[in-house]
Amino acid sequence: MLLQFTVGNFKSFKDKATLSLEATTDDWREDDNIAHIASPGLRLVKTAAIYGPNAGGKSNFIQAMVQFRGLILSSSKDTQKGEPISVTPFRLHSATEKAPTFFEVVFLRDGKRYRYGFEATKEAIVSEWLYKQADSIRPTCLFTRENNKIVPGDTFKEGKGLEDRTRSNALFLSVVAQFNGSIAGEVMNWIGQFRGITGLHDAGYRSFTTELLNDKEYGAPIRELVRQADVGIEDLIREDIDKDQFLEEFSKDNRSFPQAIRDLIMQKTSGISIVRTVHQRFDSDNRAVGKVEFDLETEESAGTQQLFALAGPFLHTLREGSVLVVDELDARLHPLLTRQLVGLFNSSANRKNAQLVFATHDQGLLDQRRIRRDQIWFVEKDAMGASTLFCLDEIKGVRKDANFEKEYLLGQFGGVPHIGDLQKAIGHAKE
Repeated sequence: MLLQFTVGNFKSFKDKATLSLEATTDDWREDDNIAHIASPGLRLVKTAAIYGPNAGGKSNFIQAMVQFRGLILSSSKDTQKGEPISVTPFRLHSATEKAPTFFEVVFLRDGKRYRYGFEATKEAIVSEWLYKQADSIRPTCLFTRENNKIVPGDTFKEGKGLEDRTRSNALFLSVVAQFNGSIAGEVMNWIGQFRGITGLHDAGYRSFTTELLNDKEYGAPIRELVRQADVGIEDLIREDIDKDQFLEEFSKDNRSFPQAIRDLIMQKTSGISIVRTVHQRFDSDNRAVGKVEFDLETEESAGTQQLFALAGPFLHTLREGSVLVVDELDARLHPLLTRQLVGLFNSSANRKNAQLVFATHDQGLLDQRRIRRDQIWFVEKDAMGASTLFCLDEIKGVRKDANFEKEYLLGQFGGVPHIGDLQKAIGHAKE
């Protein structure tokens, strides 16, 4: 499970910002919203919502989590010597333009607490570290790195001898895992289950859901989730056809794909999977007389497509007990549906203590009957354009039964836009 994530000098985050999922002593919604880890005796929230104005930094924080994962998984196998590292420092201050970007995660796996992080510029890994802690024992340093000096600890024998095999732009953790290091492999396995998606571009994970549709374990739950969402769909059918045939048939109807979908199709080396939705047909007396199939891509609403796309990652995360990070969760979805999706994590249905971290503008999720103060986070920018991240629980005087939604919209917590007089724009328009 995820305990905390920290990023610094990344895009709009000039200073370090930490998202913590460790619960406070508050017992509000203890049974549904809190995961109890007997060993080492932790209480963790199952969801964390991040609010803030447009351009405040919500998406940047989510992107930091996603990019952290991507850099680790691709470091030893995809990057070559001399290739730049994909980091974007805070560019609005002279002191940070050339300074390294900071990433660190603290997580729990098999009762052991790990802390892993690194600092990187576009040219090189500046520092890197990995610590492990079991129960209440002091953390053990597995390895540290300062520039080109890598020092494996006595309990990290799998890393010894690999120091010279690690390029300046590669992470030592990734190199050790590539050489089948058991501890490094454990860390990499957890990071691999730490996934991120965005509600604005669903092409990639829509394909993921499509792949799961014929899976024995996931097919039925995906169909049931879509049926229960009240979008009029009674069943889902996956049809696999040849790519060339698909493109030929599609072009006959003078239809075109969004560019993201087109790119995915062209990357395919074999067949294409089409999803058809099944609806009830009625006669003039409103009696059910048969079924009608629609094409999900061209004949269903954007909201229905989004619901289908999210079904796979959500159910997969819940069944794995892993971590899902979502930007713009509420994009194209009705607020009641978004509430139900979040509720899957804050409920007894979340038996494996999966966690959901998401950015949203949906103030309806700030229902004090369903969410705790330590699950609500805000991002806002200062006068210098730097983002800060803070938790509602850090604001003094906020009762656990307060009307969070109302007070947020009134600006009591911060994290809201300070909008000027938009009508002035009309005055500047040319007649």
